[in-house]
Amino acid sequence: MILKGFKQNSTKKSLEAMLHARQVLLNDDKIKSLGVVLHIDEMNDFKAFEKLAEALHVKPNNLKIISFTSNNKNKKNAVAEAFFSAKDFGWKGKVKNEELQAFINQPFDALISFYQEDILELKFITAASQAKFKIGILQSDNRINDLIIKTELKDVELFQSETIKYLNIFNKINNE
Repeated sequence: MILKGFKQNSTKKSLEAMLHARQVLLNDDKIKSLGVVLHIDEMNDFKAFEKLAEALHVKPNNLKIISFTSNNKNKKNAVAEAFFSAKDFGWKGKVKNEELQAFINQPFDALISFYQEDILELKFITAASQAKFKIGILQSDNRINDLIIKTELKDVELFQSETIKYLNIFNKINNE
C-alpha cells in the first residue's frame, strides 16, 4: 500500500513536470490523424468517435482509440483498439505497455480526451501524448488540453458539434 502511494506520487511529479514544460503552439495545420482517449467505465460509445472522425475528414486508418479501464470485465464488452489500466504504469509514470507507449509517441494532429473522472493515468496519457492539438471536456486541471468543451459525458452529440464548430473557427478541418 505504501509503495503504491510512492508510485502515484512519482507519477504525479512527472505529470506536473510535463505540464509545466508544455508549450502550446497553435497553427492552422489541418487535422488528418486523430487519437481518442476514453475511460470505458464512463463511456463506451466508440461509434460516436468514428462519426466525429468522419465529420473531421479523418480517414479510418488515421483514427486510433485507446481506453482506460479500472474493471477488466469491460474489456470483453467493448470494441476498442487497445486497453490500459493502472497496472501498465511504473515509477515516474514509466509506461510498461508497448501499445500504449506507441499511442503516446504517435504525433496525432488532434487528441480527444473524453473522460471526466479524475484519474492520474488518464491525465498522464493526455499530457504525455505527442499530439499537436488536444481537445477535452472540462476537468480539474485545465493545463492538459488546448481546447476545453464543457459538456456532460452523456451529451456526446453536443461535444461533437462544439468540437466541429471550434475546429472550423481555428481552421483545422480540411473541407475538401
